[in-house]
Amino acid sequence: MKIGVNMTISSQSIDVTDLAKKAESLGFESLWLPEHPVIPVHTTSRYGGSADGAIPASMSDMADPFIGLAQVAAVTTTIKLGTGICLVPERNPLILAKVIASLDRFSNGRFIFGIGAGWLREETEIMGGNFERRWSQTRDAILAMKALWTQDEAEYHGPFYDFPPVRSFPKPSQKPHPPVLLGGSARNVFQRVVEWGDGWMPVRATPDDIEKGRASLAELATAAGRDPSAIDVTVFGEDSDREAIQRFEAAGADRVIVRLSSTVDETALAELERMAAKVFA
Repeated sequence: MKIGVNMTISSQSIDVTDLAKKAESLGFESLWLPEHPVIPVHTTSRYGGSADGAIPASMSDMADPFIGLAQVAAVTTTIKLGTGICLVPERNPLILAKVIASLDRFSNGRFIFGIGAGWLREETEIMGGNFERRWSQTRDAILAMKALWTQDEAEYHGPFYDFPPVRSFPKPSQKPHPPVLLGGSARNVFQRVVEWGDGWMPVRATPDDIEKGRASLAELATAAGRDPSAIDVTVFGEDSDREAIQRFEAAGADRVIVRLSSTVDETALAELERMAAKVFA
């Protein structure tokens, strides 16, 4: 079982390079950073992670994940670098493809592309995304990026993105490209994973959810001619509970990502040690 750690890097955080070096030395397989470029002051959208739907103030103070992961790459050698998650409809795929290819190249193939389509309508729309069709837009962006990653002269013609033949280098170290893990539990998530993704990364899932999801993925992958075992299942944002991790593993998960609650001072390094003692016991 692969065990990663997710955290939020903010203007109040200690140096992410110190956190990354500590996480790698303790045996964590991967480090994941989230994304919210802006949080609207006025919104009617509800946040699913709080009982009253209120958006935590901390969401408005998140460093860019790709900048943070580039810093991590520079001071580590083995830990994988994940977005948990990147809000794809809020980014231009030609620029995003270049950023990801560069990060994967300079980290010697360590990037994992965790993606989502967003839940905060006002943010999506401010950033130029189509909230009602955000998963269709995400699919279009991923297919465009795959063309840019795999072809020397790439062109793409889709409903959201359309460009003539272009050259975009460097190419990613991982072939054909870094793995694309789809976050969430939307109605069509399994069909999307099998059609154009490499894995499923739900949050607030139970072992029963994972077992059922793995079975659905296996059925759909077999029907599509894909190897079900090649599809990654990553459980995101869990507590540091070894017994829970074992239940997720038995249910069919390949990776569990545990959550570091705070990065604001040096106690975060000690907390990483306590987490490692629990999950690697």
